[in-house]
Amino acid sequence: MGANEMGVCIGNEAVWTKEAIEERDALLGMDLVRLALERAHSAKAAVHIIADLLGQYGQGGSCKEDPEPFMYHNTFLLCDRLEAYVLESAGPYWAAERMTEGALNISNQLSIGTSIWQEHPQLRSHALAQGWWNGTEEFNFKVVYSLKTQPVRMEAAKARYRAGQELLQRQQGHITAETMMQILRNKESGICMDSGGFRTTSSMVSVLPRCPHLPCVHLLTATPDPSRSVFKPFMFGEGVTQVPWVLSPTFGDNDPLRQTPRFQTQVDRRHELYRHHQRALKMSEENEDTKLNLQAKQRKMEEENISLVNNLLDGLGTDAPDLSDLFLHCVEKELALYKEENN
Repeated sequence: MGANEMGVCIGNEAVWTKEAIEERDALLGMDLVRLALERAHSAKAAVHIIADLLGQYGQGGSCKEDPEPFMYHNTFLLCDRLEAYVLESAGPYWAAERMTEGALNISNQLSIGTSIWQEHPQLRSHALAQGWWNGTEEFNFKVVYSLKTQPVRMEAAKARYRAGQELLQRQQGHITAETMMQILRNKESGICMDSGGFRTTSSMVSVLPRCPHLPCVHLLTATPDPSRSVFKPFMFGEGVTQVPWVLSPTFGDNDPLRQTPRFQTQVDRRHELYRHHQRALKMSEENEDTKLNLQAKQRKMEEENISLVNNLLDGLGTDAPDLSDLFLHCVEKELALYKEENN
């Protein structure tokens, strides 16, 4: 997931379909997200960029640092200040839906049915040739391209998708940044993962005002498990720079990615905030009072961050000051908290 200075936001999810996954190097879903954000001035443009890249380079490659490859195709949720889209793929084939109202979520499965805004030119002819569609019934992308027998992991994805829909529908018309944070922290639904070999690595909530004179604000945890993390505001500006405490270390030619064969060894890619965050959580588990005290400090820090964001959005005009260091200051403050807890 990510955002750019134009207010375009994109998230991607893994998906497995009837279309076979090729064991070859191509573009990962994360690569497609990065390239689209680098080039797109709008969500609509991002849809076209990803579609073009799928056709030109394809998608593939291992998405896990392990000798045994872990591969999948991708679905994307794309939005800007004015529009939102879902783009779902099966190999080079894709379909896109334009969102016109309400709220929408994606979760490791195809969700586009008959409301197709744009599609790969051979999407239907390919399905017809494969015997997945008879050519006379109404074309339903998720029905035609979804696996008839889903992997076990996909059953959990179905429940997570339905739970996400229900959580959003309960707040329909009243969805705020705080609402989204609570949904992302929901463990009962499986949206917030912390077991079973997978965990929510990082979380992002973006506030995209329709008024072009107000800044887009992206609230990021930069640490795993949003239920035990702090959302911190980031805004693009002329002076924005990378924050060293949330940059993963580099390993040059010794990186297992650069070795042949790949990923025969593992390295610690955790950045400094990540490491101190994990250490503080581990130490707090030893004592319930310590755990509750740390959680209270985290929530207080986040409330201050949200209050600052709300004040900025309520009163910020065209003569806005440079806020590019806001995320840096919030990270430094959180890092200081964990260092204090770890002493």
